[in-house]
Amino acid sequence: MKVGLVSPYPWDVPGGVVAHVRDLAETLLADGHDVSVITPVDDEDADVPAYVVRAGRSVPVPFNGSVSRLAFGPVSATRVGRWIRDGDFDVLHVHSPETLSLSLLAVFIARGPIVATFHAANPRSRVLAMMQSPLQVRLEKLSGRIAVSPAARKTIVEHLGADAVLIPNGVHIARFADAEPLPGWPGDGGALAFVGRVDEPRKGLDVLLDAFARLRSDRKDLRLLVAGPGEHDDLPDGVTALGLVSEADKARVYKSADVFVAPNTGGESFGIVLLEAMAAGTPIVASDLDAFRRVLDGGAGQLAKVGDPAALAEACAALLDAPERRAALSDRGRVQVRQYDWSIVATEIMHVYETAIAGHHGGRVVAVPEAEAETSALLLP
Repeated sequence: MKVGLVSPYPWDVPGGVVAHVRDLAETLLADGHDVSVITPVDDEDADVPAYVVRAGRSVPVPFNGSVSRLAFGPVSATRVGRWIRDGDFDVLHVHSPETLSLSLLAVFIARGPIVATFHAANPRSRVLAMMQSPLQVRLEKLSGRIAVSPAARKTIVEHLGADAVLIPNGVHIARFADAEPLPGWPGDGGALAFVGRVDEPRKGLDVLLDAFARLRSDRKDLRLLVAGPGEHDDLPDGVTALGLVSEADKARVYKSADVFVAPNTGGESFGIVLLEAMAAGTPIVASDLDAFRRVLDGGAGQLAKVGDPAALAEACAALLDAPERRAALSDRGRVQVRQYDWSIVATEIMHVYETAIAGHHGGRVVAVPEAEAETSALLLP
Protein backbone atom coordinates (compact mmCIF):
# COMPACT_ATOMS: atom_id res chain seq x y z
CA MET A 1 0.00 0.00 0.00
CA LYS A 2 1.23 3.53 -0.79
CA VAL A 3 0.67 5.72 2.27
CA GLY A 4 1.12 9.47 2.52
CA LEU A 5 1.55 10.78 6.07
CA VAL A 6 1.31 14.48 6.92
CA SER A 7 3.02 15.81 10.05
CA PRO A 8 1.86 19.27 11.16
CA TYR A 9 4.92 19.85 13.33
CA PRO A 10 8.61 20.08 12.35
CA TRP A 11 10.49 16.82 12.10
CA ASP A 12 13.54 18.14 13.93
CA VAL A 13 11.64 19.46 16.99
CA PRO A 14 10.81 16.66 19.47
CA GLY A 15 7.15 16.12 20.28
CA GLY A 16 4.55 13.40 20.71
CA VAL A 17 2.85 13.85 17.33
CA VAL A 18 6.15 13.83 15.43
CA ALA A 19 7.23 10.69 17.30
CA HIS A 20 3.88 9.07 16.48
CA VAL A 21 4.23 9.85 12.76
CA ARG A 22 7.84 8.65 12.70
CA ASP A 23 7.12 5.39 14.49
CA LEU A 24 4.06 4.70 12.35
CA ALA A 25 6.02 5.36 9.17
CA GLU A 26 8.86 3.06 10.19
CA THR A 27 6.46 0.33 11.30
CA LEU A 28 4.60 0.46 7.97
CA LEU A 29 7.88 0.46 6.04
CA ALA A 30 9.06 -2.59 8.00
CA ASP A 31 5.80 -4.30 7.05
CA GLY A 32 6.55 -3.74 3.35
CA HIS A 33 4.41 -0.68 2.62
CA ASP A 34 5.53 2.34 0.57
CA VAL A 35 5.47 5.41 2.84
CA SER A 36 6.18 9.10 2.34
CA VAL A 37 5.98 11.78 5.04
CA ILE A 38 5.66 15.51 4.33
CA THR A 39 6.66 17.70 7.25
CA PRO A 40 8.19 21.06 8.13
CA VAL A 41 11.92 20.91 8.87
CA ASP A 42 13.32 23.97 10.62
CA ASP A 43 17.03 23.18 10.34
CA GLU A 44 18.20 23.12 6.74
CA ASP A 45 21.13 20.92 7.79
CA ALA A 46 19.00 18.43 9.73
CA ASP A 47 19.51 14.81 8.76
CA VAL A 48 16.13 13.33 7.81
CA PRO A 49 15.21 9.82 6.59
CA ALA A 50 14.80 9.11 2.89
CA TYR A 51 11.03 8.79 3.29
CA VAL A 52 10.70 12.42 4.51
CA VAL A 53 9.79 15.27 2.14
CA ARG A 54 10.64 18.74 3.44
CA ALA A 55 7.87 21.34 3.33
CA GLY A 56 9.91 24.32 4.50
CA ARG A 57 10.24 25.89 7.92
CA SER A 58 7.58 26.46 10.55
CA VAL A 59 6.53 29.45 12.64
CA PRO A 60 5.64 29.47 16.36
CA VAL A 61 1.90 29.51 17.15
CA PRO A 62 0.40 29.38 20.69
CA PHE A 63 -1.77 26.25 20.94
CA ASN A 64 -3.24 24.11 23.74
CA GLY A 65 -1.24 25.67 26.54
CA SER A 66 2.10 25.59 24.74
CA VAL A 67 3.78 26.94 21.61
CA SER A 68 3.46 24.78 18.51
CA ARG A 69 5.54 25.27 15.39
CA LEU A 70 3.36 25.10 12.28
CA ALA A 71 3.61 25.64 8.52
CA PHE A 72 0.66 27.26 6.79
CA GLY A 73 0.43 29.52 3.75
CA PRO A 74 0.43 29.64 -0.07
CA VAL A 75 3.96 28.26 -0.42
CA SER A 76 3.15 25.36 1.90
CA ALA A 77 -0.08 24.70 0.00
CA THR A 78 1.83 24.51 -3.29
CA ARG A 79 4.33 22.05 -1.82
CA VAL A 80 1.59 19.87 -0.35
CA GLY A 81 -0.28 19.81 -3.66
CA ARG A 82 2.85 18.79 -5.56
CA TRP A 83 3.62 16.05 -3.02
CA ILE A 84 0.10 14.63 -3.31
CA ARG A 85 0.27 14.62 -7.12
CA ASP A 86 3.69 12.98 -7.18
CA GLY A 87 2.83 10.46 -4.45
CA ASP A 88 -0.10 8.67 -6.15
CA PHE A 89 -1.14 7.41 -2.70
CA ASP A 90 -3.67 4.73 -1.90
CA VAL A 91 -4.50 6.61 1.31
CA LEU A 92 -3.62 9.98 2.81
CA HIS A 93 -3.21 10.10 6.59
CA VAL A 94 -3.14 13.57 8.13
CA HIS A 95 -2.38 14.31 11.77
CA SER A 96 -3.95 17.06 13.90
CA PRO A 97 -5.95 18.77 11.14
CA GLU A 98 -7.52 20.97 13.80
CA THR A 99 -4.37 23.13 13.63
CA LEU A 100 -3.43 25.67 10.94
CA SER A 101 -0.94 23.31 9.39
CA LEU A 102 0.12 21.14 6.48
CA SER A 103 -2.52 18.64 7.56
CA LEU A 104 -5.34 21.12 7.13
CA LEU A 105 -3.92 22.20 3.75
CA ALA A 106 -3.81 18.57 2.62
CA VAL A 107 -7.48 18.11 3.55
CA PHE A 108 -8.35 21.22 1.54
CA ILE A 109 -6.45 20.08 -1.55
CA ALA A 110 -6.86 16.30 -1.69
CA ARG A 111 -9.70 14.07 -2.78
CA GLY A 112 -10.00 10.35 -2.17
CA PRO A 113 -9.35 8.12 0.84
CA ILE A 114 -8.29 10.53 3.61
CA VAL A 115 -7.82 9.47 7.23
CA ALA A 116 -7.17 11.92 10.09
CA THR A 117 -5.76 11.29 13.55
CA PHE A 118 -6.72 13.77 16.26
CA HIS A 119 -4.14 13.92 19.04
CA ALA A 120 -5.16 16.88 21.20
CA ALA A 121 -7.84 17.26 23.83
CA ASN A 122 -8.75 20.89 23.31
CA PRO A 123 -12.45 21.62 23.94
CA ARG A 124 -11.92 25.36 23.35
CA SER A 125 -10.09 25.11 20.02
CA ARG A 126 -10.70 28.30 18.04
CA VAL A 127 -9.84 26.56 14.78
CA LEU A 128 -12.33 23.77 15.43
CA ALA A 129 -14.93 26.35 16.38
CA MET A 130 -14.45 27.94 12.95
CA MET A 131 -14.77 24.54 11.33
CA GLN A 132 -18.33 24.30 12.54
CA SER A 133 -19.20 26.68 9.69
CA PRO A 134 -17.71 26.64 6.14
CA LEU A 135 -14.47 24.90 7.11
CA GLN A 136 -16.34 22.00 8.72
CA VAL A 137 -17.59 21.05 5.26
CA ARG A 138 -13.98 20.41 4.25
CA LEU A 139 -13.43 17.99 7.12
CA GLU A 140 -16.52 16.08 6.09
CA LYS A 141 -14.34 14.75 3.26
CA LEU A 142 -12.51 12.59 5.78
CA SER A 143 -13.04 8.89 5.09
CA GLY A 144 -11.83 7.86 8.54
CA ARG A 145 -11.22 9.55 11.88
CA ILE A 146 -8.93 8.28 14.64
CA ALA A 147 -8.62 9.66 18.16
CA VAL A 148 -5.64 8.70 20.33
CA SER A 149 -7.62 9.07 23.57
CA PRO A 150 -11.19 9.42 24.87
CA ALA A 151 -10.49 13.10 25.54
CA ALA A 152 -9.41 13.66 21.94
CA ARG A 153 -12.46 11.73 20.76
CA LYS A 154 -14.73 13.94 22.87
CA THR A 155 -13.20 17.01 21.24
CA ILE A 156 -14.04 15.68 17.78
CA VAL A 157 -17.62 14.84 18.75
CA GLU A 158 -18.27 18.23 20.36
CA HIS A 159 -16.71 20.36 17.61
CA LEU A 160 -17.33 18.35 14.45
CA GLY A 161 -20.43 16.35 15.30
CA ALA A 162 -18.62 13.21 14.12
CA ASP A 163 -17.28 10.14 15.87
CA ALA A 164 -13.84 8.54 15.63
CA VAL A 165 -12.21 5.17 16.11
CA LEU A 166 -10.19 5.07 19.32
CA ILE A 167 -6.63 3.91 18.57
CA PRO A 168 -3.98 4.92 21.14
CA ASN A 169 -0.43 6.04 20.62
CA GLY A 170 2.08 3.25 20.18
CA VAL A 171 5.47 2.38 21.61
CA HIS A 172 8.26 0.11 20.40
CA ILE A 173 8.42 -2.00 23.55
CA ALA A 174 11.62 -3.86 22.71
CA ARG A 175 13.51 -0.59 22.17
CA PHE A 176 12.94 0.38 25.79
CA ALA A 177 12.93 -3.06 27.40
CA ASP A 178 16.36 -3.91 25.97
CA ALA A 179 18.06 -0.60 26.82
CA GLU A 180 20.95 -0.37 29.30
CA PRO A 181 21.25 2.31 32.03
CA LEU A 182 23.61 5.24 31.54
CA PRO A 183 27.01 4.76 33.20
CA GLY A 184 26.84 5.33 36.96
CA TRP A 185 23.03 5.35 37.13
CA PRO A 186 20.86 4.86 39.13
CA GLY A 187 23.42 4.56 41.95
CA ASP A 188 23.05 3.70 45.63
CA GLY A 189 21.40 6.97 46.70
CA GLY A 190 18.36 6.57 44.46
CA ALA A 191 17.48 8.29 41.20
CA LEU A 192 14.47 9.97 39.64
CA ALA A 193 14.03 10.77 35.94
CA PHE A 194 12.07 13.35 33.95
CA VAL A 195 11.57 13.34 30.17
CA GLY A 196 9.97 16.31 28.43
CA ARG A 197 10.43 19.90 27.33
CA VAL A 198 12.34 21.65 30.09
CA ASP A 199 10.97 25.10 29.22
CA GLU A 200 7.29 24.18 28.78
CA PRO A 201 5.45 24.96 32.06
CA ARG A 202 2.70 22.36 31.61
CA LYS A 203 5.30 19.58 31.61
CA GLY A 204 5.77 20.40 35.30
CA LEU A 205 9.54 20.41 35.77
CA ASP A 206 9.34 23.28 38.28
CA VAL A 207 6.90 21.24 40.35
CA LEU A 208 9.31 18.31 40.29
CA LEU A 209 12.29 20.51 41.23
CA ASP A 210 10.38 21.76 44.27
CA ALA A 211 9.54 18.17 45.20
CA PHE A 212 13.14 17.13 44.64
CA ALA A 213 14.40 19.83 47.04
CA ARG A 214 12.06 18.48 49.71
CA LEU A 215 13.30 14.93 49.13
CA ARG A 216 16.96 15.98 49.27
CA SER A 217 16.54 17.43 52.75
CA ASP A 218 17.03 13.93 54.18
CA ARG A 219 18.22 12.05 51.04
CA LYS A 220 21.51 13.81 50.35
CA ASP A 221 22.58 11.37 47.64
CA LEU A 222 19.31 11.33 45.68
CA ARG A 223 19.77 12.39 42.06
CA LEU A 224 17.46 13.59 39.29
CA LEU A 225 18.10 12.95 35.60
CA VAL A 226 16.43 15.42 33.21
CA ALA A 227 16.18 14.77 29.47
CA GLY A 228 14.53 17.05 26.95
CA PRO A 229 15.03 20.23 24.91
CA GLY A 230 14.99 23.70 26.38
CA GLU A 231 16.93 25.42 29.14
CA HIS A 232 16.27 26.03 32.82
CA ASP A 233 17.94 28.90 34.66
CA ASP A 234 18.26 27.32 38.07
CA LEU A 235 18.95 23.60 38.42
CA PRO A 236 19.97 22.63 41.97
CA ASP A 237 22.69 20.23 43.08
CA GLY A 238 21.89 16.63 42.33
CA VAL A 239 20.22 17.40 38.99
CA THR A 240 21.84 16.26 35.74
CA ALA A 241 20.40 17.87 32.61
CA LEU A 242 21.13 16.01 29.38
CA GLY A 243 19.28 18.32 26.99
CA LEU A 244 17.88 16.84 23.81
CA VAL A 245 18.82 13.15 23.55
CA SER A 246 18.60 10.54 20.80
CA GLU A 247 15.86 7.92 20.85
CA ALA A 248 18.40 5.32 21.97
CA ASP A 249 19.64 7.48 24.84
CA LYS A 250 16.09 8.38 25.84
CA ALA A 251 15.42 4.67 26.38
CA ARG A 252 18.55 4.53 28.54
CA VAL A 253 17.30 7.46 30.64
CA TYR A 254 14.23 5.49 31.70
CA LYS A 255 16.44 2.54 32.61
CA SER A 256 18.66 4.84 34.70
CA ALA A 257 16.04 5.71 37.31
CA ASP A 258 14.49 4.00 40.28
CA VAL A 259 11.34 6.07 39.68
CA PHE A 260 10.16 7.93 36.58
CA VAL A 261 8.24 11.12 37.40
CA ALA A 262 5.62 12.76 35.15
CA PRO A 263 4.68 15.99 37.03
CA ASN A 264 2.60 17.45 34.15
CA THR A 265 0.05 20.08 35.14
CA GLY A 266 -2.48 19.76 32.28
CA GLY A 267 -3.11 19.83 28.55
CA GLU A 268 -2.32 16.15 28.06
CA SER A 269 -4.59 13.94 25.96
CA PHE A 270 -2.56 10.76 26.39
CA GLY A 271 0.87 10.30 28.00
CA ILE A 272 3.41 8.63 25.72
CA VAL A 273 6.17 9.07 28.33
CA LEU A 274 4.22 6.75 30.63
CA LEU A 275 4.16 4.04 27.95
CA GLU A 276 7.90 4.43 27.43
CA ALA A 277 8.60 4.15 31.16
CA MET A 278 6.38 1.06 31.45
CA ALA A 279 8.12 -0.52 28.46
CA ALA A 280 11.45 0.10 30.21
CA GLY A 281 10.10 -1.46 33.39
CA THR A 282 10.53 1.73 35.42
CA PRO A 283 8.02 2.44 38.24
CA ILE A 284 6.02 5.63 37.72
CA VAL A 285 4.81 8.55 39.80
CA ALA A 286 2.49 10.74 37.71
CA SER A 287 0.17 13.70 38.17
CA ASP A 288 -3.43 12.69 38.70
CA LEU A 289 -4.60 13.77 35.24
CA ASP A 290 -7.46 11.99 33.50
CA ALA A 291 -5.23 11.06 30.55
CA PHE A 292 -2.60 9.58 32.85
CA ARG A 293 -5.15 7.65 34.93
CA ARG A 294 -6.42 5.98 31.75
CA VAL A 295 -2.94 4.93 30.62
CA LEU A 296 -1.97 3.61 34.05
CA ASP A 297 -5.35 1.86 34.31
CA GLY A 298 -5.61 2.10 38.07
CA GLY A 299 -2.56 0.05 39.00
CA ALA A 300 0.50 0.53 36.80
CA GLY A 301 1.77 3.62 38.62
CA GLN A 302 1.41 5.92 41.61
CA LEU A 303 -0.67 9.11 41.20
CA ALA A 304 -0.08 12.42 42.99
CA LYS A 305 -2.14 15.61 43.24
CA VAL A 306 -1.62 17.85 40.22
CA GLY A 307 0.73 20.79 40.79
CA ASP A 308 1.43 19.88 44.43
CA PRO A 309 5.18 19.49 45.15
CA ALA A 310 4.57 18.12 48.66
CA ALA A 311 2.24 15.40 47.36
CA LEU A 312 4.67 14.58 44.55
CA ALA A 313 7.57 14.30 47.00
CA GLU A 314 5.52 12.06 49.29
CA ALA A 315 4.60 9.71 46.42
CA CYS A 316 8.22 9.51 45.24
CA ALA A 317 9.50 8.88 48.77
CA ALA A 318 6.99 6.08 49.27
CA LEU A 319 8.29 4.27 46.18
CA LEU A 320 11.96 4.95 46.86
CA ASP A 321 11.51 3.33 50.28
CA ALA A 322 9.61 0.30 48.98
CA PRO A 323 11.63 -1.85 46.56
CA GLU A 324 8.99 -4.58 46.57
CA ARG A 325 6.31 -2.05 45.60
CA ARG A 326 8.56 -0.76 42.81
CA ALA A 327 9.05 -4.30 41.53
CA ALA A 328 5.30 -4.90 41.54
CA LEU A 329 4.62 -1.69 39.62
CA SER A 330 7.34 -2.57 37.15
CA ASP A 331 5.76 -5.97 36.49
CA ARG A 332 2.29 -4.46 36.18
CA GLY A 333 3.56 -1.81 33.77
CA ARG A 334 5.23 -4.37 31.50
CA VAL A 335 1.93 -6.23 31.22
CA GLN A 336 -0.17 -3.09 30.78
CA VAL A 337 1.99 -1.69 27.97
CA ARG A 338 1.75 -4.77 25.73
CA GLN A 339 -1.51 -3.56 24.17
CA TYR A 340 0.27 -0.41 22.96
CA ASP A 341 3.06 -2.08 21.01
CA TRP A 342 3.33 -0.66 17.50
CA SER A 343 2.79 -4.10 15.99
CA ILE A 344 -0.77 -3.97 17.39
CA VAL A 345 -1.46 -0.25 16.93
CA ALA A 346 -0.32 -0.23 13.28
CA THR A 347 -2.57 -3.18 12.49
CA GLU A 348 -5.58 -1.27 13.85
CA ILE A 349 -4.65 1.78 11.78
CA MET A 350 -4.32 -0.39 8.66
CA HIS A 351 -7.91 -1.54 9.18
CA VAL A 352 -9.01 2.10 9.07
CA TYR A 353 -7.01 2.60 5.86
CA GLU A 354 -8.66 -0.43 4.25
CA THR A 355 -12.13 0.80 5.18
CA ALA A 356 -11.38 4.27 3.79
CA ILE A 357 -10.09 2.83 0.51
CA ALA A 358 -13.06 0.50 0.19
CA GLY A 359 -15.38 3.46 0.65
CA HIS A 360 -13.82 5.06 -2.42
CA HIS A 361 -13.97 1.83 -4.43
CA GLY A 362 -10.19 1.62 -4.61
CA GLY A 363 -9.77 5.15 -6.00
CA ARG A 364 -6.46 6.82 -5.25
CA VAL A 365 -5.70 10.14 -3.57
CA VAL A 366 -5.52 13.07 -6.01
CA ALA A 367 -4.80 16.78 -5.71
CA VAL A 368 -7.66 18.76 -7.23
CA PRO A 369 -6.27 21.77 -9.16
CA GLU A 370 -9.30 23.95 -8.43
CA ALA A 371 -9.08 23.19 -4.71
CA GLU A 372 -5.34 23.92 -4.69
CA ALA A 373 -5.87 27.25 -6.46
CA GLU A 374 -8.75 28.15 -4.15
CA THR A 375 -6.70 27.28 -1.07
CA SER A 376 -3.71 29.36 -2.20
CA ALA A 377 -5.99 32.31 -2.98
CA LEU A 378 -7.66 32.00 0.41
CA LEU A 379 -4.29 32.16 2.17
CA LEU A 380 -2.93 35.18 0.29
CA PRO A 381 -2.99 38.43 2.29
